[in-house]
Amino acid sequence: MPDARLSKLADVLVNYSADVVAGDLVRLVGSPLTEPLLMELYRACLQAGAHPYVLMQPDAAGELLFAYGSDEQISYQSPIVQHEIETIDVTISLWGSENTKALSRFGPDKLARKSQARKNYMETFLGRSASGDLRWTGSQFPCQASAQDAEMSLRQYEDFVFRAGLLHLDDPVAAWKELSVRQQRLTDYLNGKEEIRFVTPQGTDLTLGVDQRLWLNSDGKKNFPDGEVFTGPIESATQGVVCYSFPAVHGGRESDGIELTFEDGKVVKAKASKGEQFLFDMLDQDPGARVLGEIAIGTNYSITEYTKNTLFDEKIGGTFHAAVGASYPETGGLNESGLHWDMVCDLRNGGQIFVDGELISENGRFLNDLWPQP
Repeated sequence: MPDARLSKLADVLVNYSADVVAGDLVRLVGSPLTEPLLMELYRACLQAGAHPYVLMQPDAAGELLFAYGSDEQISYQSPIVQHEIETIDVTISLWGSENTKALSRFGPDKLARKSQARKNYMETFLGRSASGDLRWTGSQFPCQASAQDAEMSLRQYEDFVFRAGLLHLDDPVAAWKELSVRQQRLTDYLNGKEEIRFVTPQGTDLTLGVDQRLWLNSDGKKNFPDGEVFTGPIESATQGVVCYSFPAVHGGRESDGIELTFEDGKVVKAKASKGEQFLFDMLDQDPGARVLGEIAIGTNYSITEYTKNTLFDEKIGGTFHAAVGASYPETGGLNESGLHWDMVCDLRNGGQIFVDGELISENGRFLNDLWPQP
């Protein structure tokens, strides 16, 4: 018998996050490890009257491609994948693997090449998402490898995952709707503003132009768990320094102690205490990789600790994340890249947010009680 919490998560993902309706063609994607949740999703989609199909991707396939594939094979853009992205109504992805570090020993050039191979897929995906033609969501399957990354037992990690999604509550959908209302008040305030600035005692002083860009409310409809408001900053208007608080993980590779300096929107100086060459290689993969594609404020106060999993880390209440690479077109962002790498900065120890010169957040808490609160 499946964990009842998996059934509850599947129902939330299908009926709230992805809003699956009768007749939808739904792609369900995950590794074999995620099969228990994939089957719960399949059930929920059938009950909704949709047409689900399962795309199960063994982790070993990615490792074999890097180990034995030529540059041409790694860079190959499959017309089948492109057709899928152009055709499906909904995609629900599950993340969960037996070894999150399986690709760590492969050169960053392979990861960059694979990232570039996804560029056309990403542009189609983001474009259809922005227009409303494609609905998508993704969630974490609690597994041993991710529990180890978070330095938790599997039982502890399961509790963490389900609590982060508010699934410990009797009516998680009602709780997400309440958070959505609070986040909407915040986005309504931010829309129409010209500039946002983040300052921390640890060295961050980053100013971004956001005039005429649209702030959006991430309330559990896409990545799940959710809890952020975000936009695409003006590509030429980011200035200053950001010192990220936590290790940034991309493609199983990790960089830590990252400090980026921006002038006129581009990274002009980068350094890291760990994985510095990997950071350079990712930033140099294409012209858009040195430009911020997203700026966001984390608002999920049910997530309080770092777990080396961006899905959760970027939502921590009292943080912000600034992603180098591709913008989300629905924000008005124009930056294009094969990269989208979220990196998180903690505001809970003396950090401040200023909007058009007005202080709106201090020590990770909004000054307006009507906005998201712990």
